[in-house]
Amino acid sequence: MTHFFNYMLLGNTISIWIFFIICLFGGCFVVKMAGNKSIGLIKSLLTKQKIIPVDSVIAFIEFYAIFFIYGIVIYLCLGLLSLSPLFQKIYNMFGNILFVGSLTLLLTETTDWFLQNNMQKQEIKPIIKTALPGFSKITKILIWLIAVIFFLENLGFQISTLVAGLGIGGIAIAFASQIILKDLFSYVSILLDQPFAVGDLLTVGDLKGTIEHIGIKTTRIRSLSGEILIFSNTDLTESRLRNYQHMKERRVVFSIGVIYDTPLGQLKEIPDIIRKIINNITNTRFDRAHFFQYGDSSLIYEIVYYVIGSEYNKYMDIQQAINLEIKDEFEKRKIEFAYPTQTLLIEPKLGS
Repeated sequence: MTHFFNYMLLGNTISIWIFFIICLFGGCFVVKMAGNKSIGLIKSLLTKQKIIPVDSVIAFIEFYAIFFIYGIVIYLCLGLLSLSPLFQKIYNMFGNILFVGSLTLLLTETTDWFLQNNMQKQEIKPIIKTALPGFSKITKILIWLIAVIFFLENLGFQISTLVAGLGIGGIAIAFASQIILKDLFSYVSILLDQPFAVGDLLTVGDLKGTIEHIGIKTTRIRSLSGEILIFSNTDLTESRLRNYQHMKERRVVFSIGVIYDTPLGQLKEIPDIIRKIINNITNTRFDRAHFFQYGDSSLIYEIVYYVIGSEYNKYMDIQQAINLEIKDEFEKRKIEFAYPTQTLLIEPKLGS
């Protein structure tokens, strides 16, 4: 019997293999039982403390922490065996992957949880809420990039030599990524300067719409006619924008014309009529009304007033109410609106 346990199999005795199997399955069984107990205990503790979201922590433990502990058990158990040089390299690589991967996942999940937790705060600015998902992606990419570099360094690769060896290919990649980096810096500029946020009504050149999404590279705007307009962040930061969202009041200028036959007394009354009409409408502030100029076929009045607020539909409702009231008052006073007319003077022929 002793001879059987001393029998060599793949460089290890049978007794070592049996001990390896017992440790492996025993360790996994202990992790399974302890994991279930720990999850229940942590869940009840976090529920009482109400410090951080319970679901996100439990999900992290179930999907990452438990598998990480299983990996540690497997790694320690494999250390009991005498491995060939090839398998020893694989074993060391597995250890590096386990260490670097678990640490990277911990950092990325912690970063993601921190950003998501900040997004749920009511006092945070809308533009920050918009930017946090993008920054979460950028942070995760940077963490994984550092992790890959660290992993390759541990495997013996010279990263500096590899980067230098890219040569012309590296220069080509740098030029190709220039536009992307430019949009990324523009995204950071939008975040820090905060010229607009999701939900703001913007005019970009001759295009107008409401911002629906601000991404790392592009921003999507819903136009007034319904289609989606996609702008690169660089285009927006280099353009002249009109942001109507924070407009406290809207200045409105419009004109009306009356016929030339209107009596002088009524011409003098028109500014006061319009002033009373605008003052009787809520959310407005009257500025002025003047007999502005002599038109081709009308006497033109220019009226200026302010609408309190930035909503476009509100402004249109008020303008409509003003127009209807002016029409009603002019009809009562027999004041006629002008419209394009032409007067033809026909001279009689001599001798007729």
